[in-house]
Amino acid sequence: SFLGVLVTRLPRSEGFVWGRSRCNHCRKALGLPEILPLAGWLVTGGRCRSCGKAISALYPILEVASIVIVVWSALLVPSWLLWVSCALGWALLALGAIDFREMLLPNVLTLPLILAGLAVAWWIDEARVPANLIGALAGGGVIAVIAILYRRLRGREGIGWGDAKLLAAAGAWLSWEALPSVVLIGASAGLVWALITGRLKSGADLSRPVPFGTFLSAAIWVVWLHGPLDLAVFR
Repeated sequence: SFLGVLVTRLPRSEGFVWGRSRCNHCRKALGLPEILPLAGWLVTGGRCRSCGKAISALYPILEVASIVIVVWSALLVPSWLLWVSCALGWALLALGAIDFREMLLPNVLTLPLILAGLAVAWWIDEARVPANLIGALAGGGVIAVIAILYRRLRGREGIGWGDAKLLAAAGAWLSWEALPSVVLIGASAGLVWALITGRLKSGADLSRPVPFGTFLSAAIWVVWLHGPLDLAVFR
């Protein structure tokens, strides 16, 4: 439920820690039946009881996804690492949702995620820190170089700096060795989405931005739980 507030308020620079949830249309504070996770949206039929306007399905979708993250983590990670894994999953879920809606990856989420990844690596095994630190520098550096070259060659932005910070976070959590898998999975998912939505069909506007951070977030989560791809099969 908190993630829904974070995803909708953070891009608008509104406070998301304090203050009651309000209808986006009439701005009236939502009552208890309306803010109950999942049940509230179903009971009210997805509409504000005051003005009757639709309440976004984003909220129950995020709530269900948050539960999936807990169950998925519980099945695959050791119990002592469960809540760390959940915290990573929830942060990636928020980043993915914000980027999909707003084409934005807020620093307030990406930068702490880099530090958290290095801290978790140190907590799990101090010997992992150098590889994860190299991963953070390499992940951010590669995207930054691509962004600079693209801007010089094309005269416009081609990839956001938020993507560079998110890939730096990937390296901090997963190490440099996992970065090729993250990029390959994220790029493949983005390509499939572009094909499904018709972004690549003849006559489509190819300059329209793609929420790459959404697919990077999903890729980081998959590699965190299942490990890097066996890229030897491509040789």
